Amino acid sequence: MHAIVIREPGGPENLEWTEVPDPEAGPGEVLIEVAASAVNRADVMQRMGFYPPPEGAPPYPGLEVSGRIAGLGEGVTGWSVGDEVCALLAGGGYAERVTVPAGQVLPVPRGVDAVDAAGLPEVACTVWSNVFMLGGLRAGETLLAHGGGSGIGTMAIQLARARGARVVCTVGGPEKAARCRELGADLALNYREEDFVEHGPYDVILDVIGAKYLARNVDALATGGRLMVIGLQGGAKAELDLGKMLTKRALVHCTGLRARPLNEKAEIVAAVREHVWPLLESGEVAPVVDRRIPMAEAARAHELLENSGHVGKILLTV
Repeated sequence: MHAIVIREPGGPENLEWTEVPDPEAGPGEVLIEVAASAVNRADVMQRMGFYPPPEGAPPYPGLEVSGRIAGLGEGVTGWSVGDEVCALLAGGGYAERVTVPAGQVLPVPRGVDAVDAAGLPEVACTVWSNVFMLGGLRAGETLLAHGGGSGIGTMAIQLARARGARVVCTVGGPEKAARCRELGADLALNYREEDFVEHGPYDVILDVIGAKYLARNVDALATGGRLMVIGLQGGAKAELDLGKMLTKRALVHCTGLRARPLNEKAEIVAAVREHVWPLLESGEVAPVVDRRIPMAEAARAHELLENSGHVGKILLTV
């Protein structure tokens, strides 16, 4: 098969579409013939040498795919060769074929394009596990989603709205603000011109920035608020005011998805299938796709992601 190989850590030019050995499904695994993958910030970090795949994962980037099942490993039940699926991966999605534990496979939701489904597993699992399973967002509460125009942000807006929450997001410009309002955001704040703290407080904050926003995020939390940190685009180290946290009875939870044990990932995927898939099949929530790019041109897709000019997901098609 062909896959995108990182020749050496560095820029997008180090991504190369080349021939590699075919994977084989082991016990408990499913082999997927890939129709599409999607680009995530983690892929960029891996390309730069800062985010190596977990032990046992393929070396190629790519944390999610859609396609058809091409083979079943020993002990796999509930799936058949030919099923249209999408899947959450620990790596290897930038390829023509990939193997994945059966517990991380999802059916393509009814009514969703099979290629567009490639952009669902990572964002749906990230948002559901952080905002709802850990963050406990409830109807009538307020969510602040940083990076509202991203894949994570567009899914967070839609899910929170569907669950009866008020939604505020931060964005980098008026076009993204307008798109986020179309998706259901009650308020879209241009972070270059407005201070999100002034529009709080927020019951749950979904943060991809990290250190740069830590103090202001704490200031913006409501009493009993929950700060869910899932990214470190603004640095990894900052001072935390424990006195303020104690007064607010607040929580800061930092979490990742890629390196979690298989049983935890399977629990999240099962919860997403139960709670998110019906919303996708009813049309209340939809994948937001900025554009499709041939997988062999992954370097161009990485450049687009790094320039942050997109809304939603950038997909790589085989």
